[in-house]
Amino acid sequence: MLENLLQHFGYPALALGTFLEGEMSLLLAAYLALRGILQLELVMLFAFIGTYASDQLWFHLGRRHGRRILDSRPQWQALSDKALVYLRRHPDLWVLGFRFFYGMRTVMPLAIGLSGYPRRRYVILDAIGAAIWAIVLGTLAYKLGRALEGLLGELHQVQLYLFGGLLVIGLTIWLYRRRQRSS
Repeated sequence: MLENLLQHFGYPALALGTFLEGEMSLLLAAYLALRGILQLELVMLFAFIGTYASDQLWFHLGRRHGRRILDSRPQWQALSDKALVYLRRHPDLWVLGFRFFYGMRTVMPLAIGLSGYPRRRYVILDAIGAAIWAIVLGTLAYKLGRALEGLLGELHQVQLYLFGGLLVIGLTIWLYRRRQRSS
């Protein structure tokens, strides 16, 4: 379904997908770029736009309503407490890199907003982190897709031989067992 949405609505669907979820939307869009349906550079740009907009929304919600949001979502409270510990130790590095830690993408901007982290610094460092995320993950997904496509292409050539070999092995085992039962 997500792939169809990206195919039909392209870049706006990617921006929405990275706004809501992130990684899976970018991975699928990079695959579509590999297939020539989307352009990789625009995939990275729209992934940046979606994830950056999401981060900014959650940061500002955290500044205004962070405690109330966390109280209404107890499962986020533990993640937020953990995030704040990391944020106190290395605040700028954590703002740059939190999106690379699975499960922290929504909670972390909320926690950062709640922490009183400087707004201007967050806007700038979050833009840098979101750009790095979009470029690195987009490029890796594209390169991995290309490598897998090459591997699958080679496998396709030997697929008939593999199938034939498995068929011979299967028949041999079947004949052996049948012969064992009849003896």
